[in-house]
Amino acid sequence: MGKTSKSKIMTAEAAAQLVKDGDVVGFCGAGGGITEPTAVITTLAERFKAEQHPQDLTLIHTTGLGDRNDRGMSPLAQLGMVKRIIGGHWAQSPRLAEMAERNEVEAYNFPQGVICQLTRAAVSKQPGIYTHVGLGTFIDPDQAGGKLNEKTQEELVKKDTIDGKEYLFYKATPIDVAIIRGTTADSDGYISMEDEIIYADALVLAQAAHNNGGKVIVQVQKVVKAGTLHPRQVKIPGFYVDALVVDENQTQLYSGGVNRFLSGDYTACTDSTELIALNQRKVIGRRALFEISAGNVGNVGVGIADGIGIIAREEGLQDEFTLTVETGAVGGESAQGIFFGATLNSRALMEMPAQFDFYDGGGLDACFLSFAEVDAKGNVNVHRFNGKIVGTGGFVDICQNTQKVVFCGTLTAGGLKTEINEEKIEIQQEGRFKKFIEEVPEITFNGTDAIARGQEVYYVTERAVFKLTEEGLELIEIAPGVDLEKDIMQQMAFRPNIAENLQVMDGRLFNPNVMGIQEEWLNNQLGGK
Repeated sequence: MGKTSKSKIMTAEAAAQLVKDGDVVGFCGAGGGITEPTAVITTLAERFKAEQHPQDLTLIHTTGLGDRNDRGMSPLAQLGMVKRIIGGHWAQSPRLAEMAERNEVEAYNFPQGVICQLTRAAVSKQPGIYTHVGLGTFIDPDQAGGKLNEKTQEELVKKDTIDGKEYLFYKATPIDVAIIRGTTADSDGYISMEDEIIYADALVLAQAAHNNGGKVIVQVQKVVKAGTLHPRQVKIPGFYVDALVVDENQTQLYSGGVNRFLSGDYTACTDSTELIALNQRKVIGRRALFEISAGNVGNVGVGIADGIGIIAREEGLQDEFTLTVETGAVGGESAQGIFFGATLNSRALMEMPAQFDFYDGGGLDACFLSFAEVDAKGNVNVHRFNGKIVGTGGFVDICQNTQKVVFCGTLTAGGLKTEINEEKIEIQQEGRFKKFIEEVPEITFNGTDAIARGQEVYYVTERAVFKLTEEGLELIEIAPGVDLEKDIMQQMAFRPNIAENLQVMDGRLFNPNVMGIQEEWLNNQLGGK
């Protein structure tokens, strides 16, 4: 074994000195502390606070890191430290988003899949990628080109026509420093990820920095003797790695410890008869479940739809279809909230770029995504609203390329209170904000283009279900207990078409007991099938 490996083990302070003024720095990780190199990020932020270096960094992150507050990449939100950010999801580290909102940094929001595929392109020194992903959305240069504020001027996306078909060309950004995380390193720098919940894009980030003559910094929980890691466990070869930062207190998530059910070592017993509480969120998840069929492969996104896997288990349907998460998990039940992406009882774990190859190529049968705003044409906005930058995450990749798209959300927002009993729903306090508006200010999902692509699109709320048609939104179901005019039409900024055969939503959606839909569901008799 080589004798140079000891020089790779260094303090977080020494590793932070490897980042120079003007560097492009790529970060691995996801919300809630998943695969997040927290110690290195924190130390880098402390170095700038003390030295005012490194300055003018470009930060690239595919997913969102943080707790939607001060953790994750938020410590890097310091004037002078950051020049440009190219991010997939922004809301997990809101301090950076606030800098973009104040026009203090150049800010781009590209689809999550596009960013990790751009990183892979940078590995082989390709100039960028051509893809259909993002056409007709705010990322399209005919709209905003993915730029989030006035300070952002450089065009990183252009539109070309190849063989009579339009594509977007995204320019690759070479990476100078990759800051990533593993579980164990041997003293030569070979990295395993046995305790990590996802692999994310750690490998391609390391390859991109290495092939660009840059530095690869890896935070790990422990170091073992060179050559003692099983080769099939090694995810990152040692010759990519320049610095090993050991954090003995490294945990899987912000919540601490190591959960072997989340790392896939054990399978949890999930046949409990205890049900999750019945509320408006569960009603939406239940109704969305009707839109997936036996044998389907689907995606579930962060937000109100992320409980569908749990609901499927309650109904005994968990083995009838496969749900995936864009960060790489296949099967199982996704965690909720800031820990979304941590998956219980997954069947397989993909590297994130490969997962998006599957998505972008149309591999999904159905997807379940949250919405912030919907307009009369069926356009959806999730990336920026109420003046706040949230970011797309994998939303654009997923909903643009899936045959059946199910958007999930409440009809109104801001203080909405409902009561569910006797198989009906009552609106006790209406939300202050209408979510169904005349025209969305920016487009994250293009309804007109979806119709042209032949997609089947639904919008599921706690009191109504809409379907996208060539004429725009059509109301197809109404919940028992609500008034059509008062509770639906007056709470929308436009009047949708009403189906001639307007249906009442299944009363079992509003019953606290198990719905008992297994036999009917398997016979495809529910949800208008």
